[in-house]
Amino acid sequence: MENILVDVQVNAAIITINRPKQLNALNKRTIEEINHALSTLSKNRKVRGIIITGAGDKAFVAGADIKEFAHFSKEEGKELARSGQEKLFDFIEHYPKPIIAAVNGFALGGGLELAMACHMRIASENARMGLPEVSLGVIPGYGGTQRLPQLIGKGKAIELITTAKMIDAKEALQYKLVNYVVSLDELLPKASEIIKSISHNSPTAITAAIKSINVGFNHRENGFEKEINEFGNCFGSEDFVEGTTAFMEKRKPNF
Repeated sequence: MENILVDVQVNAAIITINRPKQLNALNKRTIEEINHALSTLSKNRKVRGIIITGAGDKAFVAGADIKEFAHFSKEEGKELARSGQEKLFDFIEHYPKPIIAAVNGFALGGGLELAMACHMRIASENARMGLPEVSLGVIPGYGGTQRLPQLIGKGKAIELITTAKMIDAKEALQYKLVNYVVSLDELLPKASEIIKSISHNSPTAITAAIKSINVGFNHRENGFEKEINEFGNCFGSEDFVEGTTAFMEKRKPNF
């Protein structure tokens, strides 16, 4: 790993994008390294959730590495977006374990798209967020035009994307773009606290819940039907047996 750090703790693993001189900008190698780390961590039963953050206190991810694609053709641009979405952004959205973006400092362009792909977002008080792509003659290509409206509504999303406006953490909380705003010192502890709460519950059920919630935003599938199927599938799991048995025995389940 050249561009990220991975720290496996009690219940959580922290992935730190470690390119502080470039304000942690995403490039192809970084995307591939995060994909590899997440693929490996998905097999670790002790890891119940993932935290993604940026090195230093200036930036979560200040965008994509523009010098990598400044001279791309139309087809190369399409492949850049398609590959990035498959390897990282869609991969994170459909990841079987909860992923929390701990947004420290700037989250711009691909950085905000990375945060939005995560299941939850916590921002430090110095966080600044935006999708400035139209000021470069392009649009968000890593899911920004889809996920931002889902999170904050169509009208406000169009405003932020077309004006290339940057908002602070307080506004992000007001728009429900983030779950919490905390001090920089409290950022990782807050994310770890949430994953600790998650760790008391069934991993099987949590994965099923993530799948069902995601389908609710997919117009090609029926979210209620997905919920019915995932609900039923839980009945055949070891977690269901343990959870219901623990309830009847008036003890805490051991998942």
